[in-house]
Amino acid sequence: MSKIIATLIAGLFATAAFAQTPEVTKAQQEANKDVAKAEQKEMKVDAKADKKANKAVAKANQTHDEAQAKVNVEAAKANEKIAKADPEDKNKAAAKGEKNIAKAEEKANKKAVKADAKAIKATVDATEDKALAANKTDAVKAKSAAEVKEAAAKH
Repeated sequence: MSKIIATLIAGLFATAAFAQTPEVTKAQQEANKDVAKAEQKEMKVDAKADKKANKAVAKANQTHDEAQAKVNVEAAKANEKIAKADPEDKNKAAAKGEKNIAKAEEKANKKAVKADAKAIKATVDATEDKALAANKTDAVKAKSAAEVKEAAAKH
């Protein structure tokens, strides 16, 4: 019975010593470097993607503001024309002003929809870039783990 225990203990020490061979240590260090590089690249891609998406959203917001300003200018022009119109022409001027405001609102809404679509597309593209970068990082981690196991199995 004591020979079995002695053999098990010797096997345990041999395994511990075996796992710390220079080749395995070197493989672990290289794996750590590769994983660190992959994670750094992933963070860089994430930051770039976020910047792109935020820029698109900011541009969409600016487009909304500009379009609304144009509608407000058109409404002011219409009110000015109504105020300057003769009493008998006020209804006609009001109708024309409302028509111009409706056109301006239509243009503004069209621009807003297009800007929103671009922002959404940029956000989706950013999400795709992030997912691909995370996938690459996971692949590097798996490859590195496999290389360490391979190095341990050789010795």
